[in-house]
Amino acid sequence: MRIEQIKTLGALKESGYTSKSIKDELRENLIVKIMNKETVFKGVHGYENTVIPELERAILSKHNINLLGLRGQAKTRLARLMVGLLDEYIPVVEGSEINDDPLNPISRFAIEQINEKGDETPIFWLHRNDRFAEKLATPDVTVADIIGDIDPIKAANLKLSYADDRVIHYGMIPRANRCIFVINELPDLQARIQVALFNILQEGDIQIRGFKLRLLLDMQFLFTANPEDYTNRGSIVTPLKDRIGSQILTHYPEDIETAKLITQQEATKTAVQKECIQVPELAKDLLEQIVFEARDSEYVDAKSGVSARLSITAFENLLSTAERRSLISGDEKTMIRLSDFDGIIPAITGKVELVYEGEQEGAQVVSEKLIKNAIKKLFPSYFPEIKKLEKQDVESPYDDIVSWFFNANEAFELLDEFSELQYKNEIDKVSPLDQFLKEHQPNMNIADAYFVKEFILWALVEFKKLSKFRFVEGTQFKDPYSNFMKGL
Repeated sequence: MRIEQIKTLGALKESGYTSKSIKDELRENLIVKIMNKETVFKGVHGYENTVIPELERAILSKHNINLLGLRGQAKTRLARLMVGLLDEYIPVVEGSEINDDPLNPISRFAIEQINEKGDETPIFWLHRNDRFAEKLATPDVTVADIIGDIDPIKAANLKLSYADDRVIHYGMIPRANRCIFVINELPDLQARIQVALFNILQEGDIQIRGFKLRLLLDMQFLFTANPEDYTNRGSIVTPLKDRIGSQILTHYPEDIETAKLITQQEATKTAVQKECIQVPELAKDLLEQIVFEARDSEYVDAKSGVSARLSITAFENLLSTAERRSLISGDEKTMIRLSDFDGIIPAITGKVELVYEGEQEGAQVVSEKLIKNAIKKLFPSYFPEIKKLEKQDVESPYDDIVSWFFNANEAFELLDEFSELQYKNEIDKVSPLDQFLKEHQPNMNIADAYFVKEFILWALVEFKKLSKFRFVEGTQFKDPYSNFMKGL
């Protein structure tokens, strides 16, 4: 008999269905997926050898779990993906507020229904997507919100005294019976509210306004917390931490390739942007390196962290900057330019918490420094190192490029609103760049050549081989000593 055909308790018993706890569900389904070599937490990258094995061990141990990590480390996503480990459907007594199991009812309503109707008790099937409940811990959360309280309106309508347990209005946790329940930012929950969770986690029962209720709730709890919260806004009370089976530390991507994978998966790209805007791999690498630089920057508060959302929103801004430029110039297709990275600064300033020195510098200046540092850090991975001190008689691979700027008769300027043709024609003027790329990046994608050429110019500026001047319409590059020498 198919599940949807089972409508009564009697039919459920005849089908041979057996009840199991939610933690047994998660455990058994995880075992099947592991044995079948299936990916359990799809779309989560960089945790394959760290967080995910620990999370799987906690599920096998049937633990409640605390995911501890800085913002933007996929804690909530991991919690939501656990829904995929639940059975597709479970039976529930129809009309139950707390998802009573027909074979193991716990509420007064369900018990009375079954006593009255017996095998004719109606049931319905709850899908696993409806078995996830989430609450953001805020200072205004009350015990009534998450556990329950007496409802005077219900008492008046049913003509019951306050001593009758039927006047109770259940809170979010009882209503999430047989579900995964997530409390985000647990330290923000007031200590007295955290204390109210003790019995639920350990004994599985609840207390409401003195009622002696023994509701053996069947739940999988997941908590998320930020280490910063332990000192800045609140803390997890020690007895509550003691009742959470496993605490798992999350982390940021450890390499650029993983970070790129996350950004490309999460960034919102319109059909027009996908078709009309070419994004060189170097541009993607540079974007991620900027985020890595932010996490290591002396101007950024390391305790606050730098969310993965920075690279996602920055990438979206990068695409929009190029799209706006192409709309102005009338180009049907365009390629990301290094000057477009000025467009990601609003994404950076909104995502980083600055320390005192950073505040003194200013968010705009810090953002520009992060871009410059990323260029400087990434450059030696692609091209010969530029040494700070070089002997005058030793040839450098960059001599021809620098000489071109020294001998240039006119200023070399890349205007922000150049059309694709104008942009390419201007860069083509620096003829030594072509030979330089042939020698040092012979296998480079030809379509990325112009971005790479501009990248070389920006890097030469950072290594003090060229100077760059930003003006309203665009950017000017020149030899740092040419004006002085020509004056002599």
